[in-house]
Amino acid sequence: MAEKLFLLFLSIMLIASTSFAETFQVDPKHTQIHFSVKHLVIFTAHGNFTDFSGSVQTDPENNSLIAAEATIQTASIDTRKSKRDNYLRGEDFFEVKQYPEIYFKSKKVTGSGNDIMMIGDITIKGVTKEITLQGSFLGTTLDPRGKLRAKFAATGTIMHKDFNLRGDTPNKTSQLTIGDKVNIRLEVESVVQ
Repeated sequence: MAEKLFLLFLSIMLIASTSFAETFQVDPKHTQIHFSVKHLVIFTAHGNFTDFSGSVQTDPENNSLIAAEATIQTASIDTRKSKRDNYLRGEDFFEVKQYPEIYFKSKKVTGSGNDIMMIGDITIKGVTKEITLQGSFLGTTLDPRGKLRAKFAATGTIMHKDFNLRGDTPNKTSQLTIGDKVNIRLEVESVVQ
């Protein structure tokens, strides 16, 4: 009898813990996926991706995220230099014809408010690595159409060599042309469908 009561209590607690969860679809018109990387040691090159989709599960009551996933179209890379963008779409980097998408799926989320840590898997060029994102849940609001929106921001870092993103041949001074680290910055707005 005691075991049945415990299982009933556990079930009620699980239902209560997820009762405030909401699933939002990423709004690409109000979301930005930025990246930056050192070039020739002293210059920082910036860019973003313009074509992507995703979903976010949030707990607005506790100012927290529960889970997230996203798909990014690699051909949509934009560094405001068409020649460089075409090079990045080629064999040395993203090989967009063979690997048209980048995938991300969270595995664990901790914290709330301005202190959220999300651990997930990111797949680039068929290689999957774990990434940690540090972020903030920026709250929810109703838009003019009465739809609930949620906002959050996050940053993280990957090593481009881990994903066979090459193009890092030494220059005349034996320094690598491109820095090892790629910094990622996300500004996400999502809406309940």
